[in-house]
Amino acid sequence: MLTNKAKYGLRAMCTLASSEQEWLQARAVAARARVPEKFLEAILLDLRRAGFVVSRRGHQGGHALAKPAEEIMVGDLIRAVDGPLAPVRCASMTAYEPCADCEHPDNCAVRELMRETRAALSGVLDHCSLKTLTHRSSDEPWLQSRAGGSR
Repeated sequence: MLTNKAKYGLRAMCTLASSEQEWLQARAVAARARVPEKFLEAILLDLRRAGFVVSRRGHQGGHALAKPAEEIMVGDLIRAVDGPLAPVRCASMTAYEPCADCEHPDNCAVRELMRETRAALSGVLDHCSLKTLTHRSSDEPWLQSRAGGSR
């Protein structure tokens, strides 16, 4: 399940992507993306640490995308904020942990189903760029220009 943190992170990234290389302060991103500002600051920190956002201080400062939106995949953004996409740890490719109550993880039908689920989910999310998501989101009320019209 997608957490609010990841959902807000995706909204914030769509807002940055639609800003046309303009540096946006966290307050502006929060207002445009309809995300609580305090929560957004922690999310932007995660995204900056993962290399998706750059920040600078000062009057002309703010936040911007670290690379073009077409080079940023939605799956990578979600992983940066929420961690692995797998619904259970035993199905994760990057954070595998066997279940404490499973005696035969290599023959577990539930684990195999969850691995298939993870593969299907990552197959979609890892092939959807931030640019594509932003275009899909262009009619969302939270993704509006300063003048109030849709982009």
